[in-house]
Amino acid sequence: MIRNYYIVFLGSDDIKAVVFDIGSYSIRVGTAGEDGPQADIPTTVGVDPGIQYDKANKYYVGSNAISVPTENMEASSPIKNGLIEDWDSFQAILDYAYRTIIKCKPSACPLLMSEAAWNTRDKREKLMELMFERYNLPAFFLSKSPTLTAFANGRTTALIVDSGSTYTTAIPVLNGYVVPQGIVKSSLAGDFITEQCKELFAERNIEIIPPYMVASKESVREEEPAIWQSKERVPPVTRSWHNYMCNCVISDFKASVLRVSSTLYNENVADTLPDAQYEFPNGYNCSFGTERLRITEGLFDPSTVKGLTDKAAHGVCETVMKSISLCDPGIRKALYSSVVLTGGNTLLEGYRDRLIRELPQKIPQDMKLKVFAKQNPVERRANAWFGGATFAALGAFQQMCISKQEYDEEGSQCLERKCP
Repeated sequence: MIRNYYIVFLGSDDIKAVVFDIGSYSIRVGTAGEDGPQADIPTTVGVDPGIQYDKANKYYVGSNAISVPTENMEASSPIKNGLIEDWDSFQAILDYAYRTIIKCKPSACPLLMSEAAWNTRDKREKLMELMFERYNLPAFFLSKSPTLTAFANGRTTALIVDSGSTYTTAIPVLNGYVVPQGIVKSSLAGDFITEQCKELFAERNIEIIPPYMVASKESVREEEPAIWQSKERVPPVTRSWHNYMCNCVISDFKASVLRVSSTLYNENVADTLPDAQYEFPNGYNCSFGTERLRITEGLFDPSTVKGLTDKAAHGVCETVMKSISLCDPGIRKALYSSVVLTGGNTLLEGYRDRLIRELPQKIPQDMKLKVFAKQNPVERRANAWFGGATFAALGAFQQMCISKQEYDEEGSQCLERKCP
């Protein structure tokens, strides 16, 4: 009777699978077959440590909740280097997603969740246990993000170049499976660019004033001191939360101002480009010229970054070349002809053009390079979610899921068998 229940349940056309795309910066959530994710939830959550007689923490999840200044609230992320480290905070995000975004009980829908290509076996098993034991899922499927990204771009074999918050990675996918020995990670990614921006602001004596501190402001001419009034009765906030709000300002600055040079950075050439104006939350207006290109140059040429000693700091092209060189020679041609870009940093103006210009100079002459990148920014950022949503809408998905009965009967063994 139980077995027949799950077969009928998964075969129902009225029931759509839920898709979670787990990232270090945000988590994309939605239902299979939809045009896009219903929400992009920050992985950073607010944590209010319970007072002494109540040990339960209170969590603030979602852009609106975490943006409100709250006394004693610390800002932290359960995802470190692409892996789940704080399971309580992660559960708070899942609870919020089901309650506020999906608006259904977890036991009502199958779930497809993405994972980092380097996820460990113990974390995979703990995640499956959490989803079946705590959320009572009827069925669950865990898939590598690069595989889903390749699927979203209509490919079973590809080299996925993902530049996100923590890492820029090059990960080969062969016939729908990640090639583990070809995974190459570089620490030159979004967090690195954020730190470069902070150094620039320090050089120019620009203080980041987050919006929560600003009650009113007046427009001033460029480079003149900002005229603004601070809000009254703002509760005392923690350093971690204040830093998070400052990083939100820097994220907007990066998207609005920065771009990638079409060739190796040359200050004389960069000087010929028009400046970009940016107004900070407190009204300070400033123009940025060569810095727009100089900050991002490190993504491609680490030698331009002063004081960089990180051995994992590879330029994008070097990361691509190293990844393919670690693969079997028989598949290298297929990888060069199917390089897929994904991740927020690849949306920087000039990123794709720089890669297309530099890579052909490094690859063997008998290889043909093709670089694919979704034009829609939402699709580029959430390639894995779109791949998962498309896959979970297929009839084959029903047979590939781990059912609750399979989990009860086999335990962790079914995970490696059905979600390798």
